[in-house]
Amino acid sequence: MGAGETVGIVGPSGSGKTSLLMLLAGLERASGGSVVVAGHDLAGKDEDALARIRRDHIGIVFQAFHLIPTMTALENVAIGMELAGVADAMARAEAGLRAVGLGHRLTHLPGQLSGGEQQRVALARAMAPRPAILLADEPTGNLDRTTGAVVIDLLFALTREAGATLLLVTHDTTLAAQCGRVVQLADGRVVA
Repeated sequence: MGAGETVGIVGPSGSGKTSLLMLLAGLERASGGSVVVAGHDLAGKDEDALARIRRDHIGIVFQAFHLIPTMTALENVAIGMELAGVADAMARAEAGLRAVGLGHRLTHLPGQLSGGEQQRVALARAMAPRPAILLADEPTGNLDRTTGAVVIDLLFALTREAGATLLLVTHDTTLAAQCGRVVQLADGRVVA
């Protein structure tokens, strides 16, 4: 895949879509073959090296929001960058939240936000470090159709603006068709 490319990954439940993203993120190990991400062969890398590759190159948005309930939206977006030593982490976090339309919700805790707002915080958290690759696993799966459409529009706009590569796992073939390329999986294999 090239820089800035958008790829939709579709297939029935159990076809390997999420497993593929987990392999690309270095969160699971391949049982064979090789996985090369941003020029790094993930085979043989220890957990610290994998974490650095994720930190430096990959943003991830899951179906579940995975926000820290005791931290504000701003803190949720900034924490990873702060831990990585990014000097302007808070400014980037605020800019990221403003980019997803949540500049007015910076100090709200996740429990004070709607599902759509929580997913927009998760999207801002993934994009604020300026990753080269964004992995999105059913990012609208927990949202109603209207809210999901807003999140998807933001997802495409932010990745386009950043020039990032997007891999979008979805059951929705119409959504996948918005990507530049669609890959269909079945039983852990590419079938189309």
